[in-house]
Amino acid sequence: MKKCNLLFLLAIVCLQSISAYAEDTDTIASESAKYKLFSPLTYSPSVIDNVFDFNKPASGFANNSDDAADLALLNIYLNRPDLVQVTEDDLEDATDVAVNVRKPVENKPEIKEEKIDVLDDIVTVGPTNIVVEKPNFWKIKGDYNLQFLQNYVSGNWYKGGESSYSFVASGTLEANYNNKQKVTWDNKLEARLGFQNTRGDTLHQFKTSEDLLRYTGKLGIQATKKWYYTVQLLAYTQFTTGYKSNNPMVFSDFCSPLNVNLSIGMQYKVEALKKKLTGSVMISPLAYNFRYVGRSALLSSYNIEDGHTLHDFGSSLTADVTWKFSDNIKWKSRFYTFTSYHRVEAEWENTFTFSFNKYISTNLFVFPRFDDARKRDADYGYFQLKEYASLGFNFSF
Repeated sequence: MKKCNLLFLLAIVCLQSISAYAEDTDTIASESAKYKLFSPLTYSPSVIDNVFDFNKPASGFANNSDDAADLALLNIYLNRPDLVQVTEDDLEDATDVAVNVRKPVENKPEIKEEKIDVLDDIVTVGPTNIVVEKPNFWKIKGDYNLQFLQNYVSGNWYKGGESSYSFVASGTLEANYNNKQKVTWDNKLEARLGFQNTRGDTLHQFKTSEDLLRYTGKLGIQATKKWYYTVQLLAYTQFTTGYKSNNPMVFSDFCSPLNVNLSIGMQYKVEALKKKLTGSVMISPLAYNFRYVGRSALLSSYNIEDGHTLHDFGSSLTADVTWKFSDNIKWKSRFYTFTSYHRVEAEWENTFTFSFNKYISTNLFVFPRFDDARKRDADYGYFQLKEYASLGFNFSF
């Protein structure tokens, strides 16, 4: 305890002495004086050399903080040598670093001149082949199905009926163009062909249950975000002849009839329910409808009285939408109507697809139709209906 008090008193005395000298000479204690006084007490030969320097004038000694610090340390060396337990030589041996707080450190970096040949760093680049690819504005997609239906009824079934076998193959190919500068051109080709076999029909081993070949083309110029000025071309016919059970008469054939509809109007792009409901609606106040029937025996059935063609002007409406309820359930709907203000032709196709996995699905097809250009039926009037359910394979890309 006495040892610590003594050190504390010595430090105070030294500070007072240094402060007194600094006030007289307007100087501040140097870093060297601070280091000597407040570092652990170390015997430094430089203190003895400084005090007993005979070349230093007597009037100039102890006029700075370094001299005052050396006098304070010399007093400790003479009166309390027991407090000094280490020398500068010991520190040099321990750290291998020379301690000389009075000698200033001079930093003289070596400057070396070196000539750099700039031409050596120049890399010669040869000719480069730059390939600029033209953007692809076309989007191609397709959907194909092959569905089967089998129905067996024994000869003694109490309600009667007959066995039947049928299949339906359908395909849809789309090629749509959009240059992202207000011009669109949509192309869709649809084909459906189905056959059935029934024991009750003794005249035909197979007859068609589904027969369609249809092309839809739309050329549009964007008016607003979802509205387009559009010209639409619709053409459809069938692949082969159509019969009824136990009737040798041909009711339809390829290009009998052939319907072509050219219309001008506005098209609205449908995109709703987080893109689950997509499609388009075409409103055409001006439409031209052309009908051709190649078989002369069928002219009267399609309201053609002179020649093989029929020309009508009127208006039309076409709506083609797809609603994806979930990953496994989808509804595709197409509504088309044309009126010449003397007759009305309207049809509404609905296909419900229930997918079990990527390749197997079942389809429910419902197709109501109205055509007052046909002969009126005693039971159904001008309304017609087709419906079937099937199970089979599907493939999309």
